[in-house]
Amino acid sequence: MAPVSSSGTFQPLRHRSGTLRERLHAYTKRTLGAGGSYNDAVALPPGESCAAWVAVHAIDFYNDVSTIWAVMSADPYLNSFRPGEGFPSGVEYRWSDGASGEAMSVSAPVYIEKVLGWIAEQINDETKFPDDDDETEALRVFQTPQFAALCGQIFRRLFRVYGIIYSSFFGTLEALDMAPHLNSCFKHFMFFCTEFGLLPEREVEPLEVLVKPIRKKYYAAKQGAVAAPGR
Repeated sequence: MAPVSSSGTFQPLRHRSGTLRERLHAYTKRTLGAGGSYNDAVALPPGESCAAWVAVHAIDFYNDVSTIWAVMSADPYLNSFRPGEGFPSGVEYRWSDGASGEAMSVSAPVYIEKVLGWIAEQINDETKFPDDDDETEALRVFQTPQFAALCGQIFRRLFRVYGIIYSSFFGTLEALDMAPHLNSCFKHFMFFCTEFGLLPEREVEPLEVLVKPIRKKYYAAKQGAVAAPGR
């Protein structure tokens, strides 16, 4: 499934009603809809599987990023980037689908399209992201080392997409009044990644100027929540 249709409209990946995925997704929506903080929204619900919680958020964060990218995916400006161009300062993300083992030099927009297409393929494969009524089977898949490795790769690649968007396309999104939405999505994403330790520090370095203040807010809110009962 392509992240963007031929008409340029993003088609979000859904959670089927009545499944484990849908229940956990609804929990996050209720928390944020009721005025809960991002710290509340990312915290593992009592009695739930951490692996399933990460799985559901991999899908939801994919939808966030794809929605943002779809806004500008048809912009002719994207065709002006040559291989190796458009990445955060000092880095070049190369694409590898794992089949050939070779890392190809591509432009930043091409890299984003390949990442989003690859993630959609993983999520749409029900052997990797089960979405049926059998919670026991879904949990069995989510709790395997192979699934943990796959989710780690998804979160790292989504972070890289954010890095590219902030480095090369923030001005465009700002002109479209999309910057506040971008910032909210990235904050939610970073709070979740920090809560569960999903990003290696070497991945974070190119966006340290953006990540550091978000992490500071995360830890400050965390400390405030711990201190509150004693007041």
